[in-house]
Amino acid sequence: MKRFIALIITGILELFLPQMAECGSDGLQMFYRDLAAAMVPVFSYNEETLQYEEVLVAEMELENRKLQEKSEVGNSLLPGERSLMEPLPSTEEAIHMETEQTEDIQQEEQNTLSQEQTTEKPEQTTEKPEQITEHVAETQVQEPLKEAVNTNEVLLEKLEDFDYLIQNYYIVDSSTTVCSDDLRASELLTKDLTVNMESDGAQILIYHTHSQEGYANSVEGNASTSVVALGEYLTTLLTEKYHFKVLHHTGEYDVGDRDHAYSNAAPSIQKILEENPSIEVVIDLHRDSVAESTHLVTDINGKKTAKIMFFNGLCRTTAKGDLLSLPNPYLKDNLAFSLQMQIAAANRYPDFTRRIYLKGYRYNMHFCPKSLLVEVGAQNNTLEEGMNAMEPLAELLFEVLQ
Repeated sequence: MKRFIALIITGILELFLPQMAECGSDGLQMFYRDLAAAMVPVFSYNEETLQYEEVLVAEMELENRKLQEKSEVGNSLLPGERSLMEPLPSTEEAIHMETEQTEDIQQEEQNTLSQEQTTEKPEQTTEKPEQITEHVAETQVQEPLKEAVNTNEVLLEKLEDFDYLIQNYYIVDSSTTVCSDDLRASELLTKDLTVNMESDGAQILIYHTHSQEGYANSVEGNASTSVVALGEYLTTLLTEKYHFKVLHHTGEYDVGDRDHAYSNAAPSIQKILEENPSIEVVIDLHRDSVAESTHLVTDINGKKTAKIMFFNGLCRTTAKGDLLSLPNPYLKDNLAFSLQMQIAAANRYPDFTRRIYLKGYRYNMHFCPKSLLVEVGAQNNTLEEGMNAMEPLAELLFEVLQ
């Protein structure tokens, strides 16, 4: 009888509590975490709750993946793995841990790719879904496939393979979902992004949702040493060397309230576009955050240059699906812009760009078809490295927009 009861209990555990069946007492804590994540939306449905729930879900997915790998290779902790017996982290801690764990996994994927091929807090939102808060990009540093890219039929055929495109040109955040319909290379690469060079008014708007972001040798509060200085230099290059008409907006939207920077910036950006209907391109220039052991730097024309990363919001999360309250009618245009820039960079400066980062929400990219969000280096790059990155970036913009 005891054996019979034991078999029944074991069957229940294997059916309903796989974590406990596999990990014993560690699994019990994972079960409590699953239960907590499931109960959160019962008490609140606001956007901030959604973000916290997504962090929990993302962390659990990472834990499950690592447990599966551990069952195959042994019981030792994997690089970056946290003991399941530690207390549930705060939202900010969970974000930091998630990015570090994801970086380890993607480094393993990069090593695998190099063998098989011969070749930096999620944004928190308020109860009002239209208000999007800050973006801090994840600490993803995997590089794109370093191959010469030519606009020929062979390349287009390769890029039409959704898996190939994702694996070599994108990083998809664990909180969102991307579909093959989102990324049809033939559609994105043939979209006309040329700018009317004969326009009398401004053609390009450059601004900074996070104007306070600086570099290793920046002086706090001094805009001439922050990401704003990069915007000023990019404006000069595009104006004097490539003959665009550029408006550099230096409004501050993250001073004392970084959590609502996107919401704070939206009215001003919309007003600027209404007052300057000739503007065809909007560039939001940022600086990323990564692990201190990571240095996003390359050499271009003999200069130490910060690497850049293009970023797109998909207006979709895994937990909620398509965010109908946060539409972006220009999503395909945004995706076309970043992919064409990425391909141009692969041709000219293959070590300059990191892979395009895809995440939920829209990051004020719904105001203009040709909207580009660019992360330039990280907190441990120097200001000079960031400034040097503006030269190849300006050249790539000219190539795509001319």
